[in-house]
Amino acid sequence: QVQLVESGGGLVQPGGSLRLSCAASGSIFAINYIRWYRQAPGKEREWVALITSGGSTDYADSVKGRFTISRDNARNTVYLQMNSLKPEDTAVYYCKAVGGWWGQGTQVTVSS
Repeated sequence: QVQLVESGGGLVQPGGSLRLSCAASGSIFAINYIRWYRQAPGKEREWVALITSGGSTDYADSVKGRFTISRDNARNTVYLQMNSLKPEDTAVYYCKAVGGWWGQGTQVTVSS
């Protein structure tokens, strides 16, 4: 069984930055392939970013150039660095591992 725990969310002003963490336990392979998703109020959950076992990354067009996904194998943790945040980035952010394991989510609110 894999457990994923997101953290790092909070309230930030437009143009600010946050770094989200997704800490995995239960499997040393859990962070090999991680996707970040987000869900805004009243909207469907949408994919944001991914990192593969080989370190390749990909991003949704809406966050490309502003968000960066990375991995620390020693800490079994994947990060999502979010810069130049916009109000439309407000959502609950989730990480997902291979096998369909989801974390509980962390709230990001971008507001002045």
